[in-house]
Amino acid sequence: MKKHLHQPKLSTIRLVEQKLKKKKYFRNRNQLFLSLGKSVMYPTITTILDYLEESNKIAFNKNSSIIWTFSNSPKIKKSTKRSKRITKR
Repeated sequence: MKKHLHQPKLSTIRLVEQKLKKKKYFRNRNQLFLSLGKSVMYPTITTILDYLEESNKIAFNKNSSIIWTFSNSPKIKKSTKRSKRITKR
């Protein structure tokens, strides 16, 4: 895990998360940064994106584009509950 100097507030994380969830795709970090206006500093966005990637809510393509991958669908939640857990032997 990387050490970050910028510790974002929960409200800032939610702001970035909502923007990504709504648009679903950004060409790069700079496009996301510009879409947020002057409300969030670039290093803070980098920290938030690292967190969202670790929590499997976003993914980065080879060309550094950002894709929202998290699904909050009730159908997926239901099927996840019914599925069997795979364990290592």
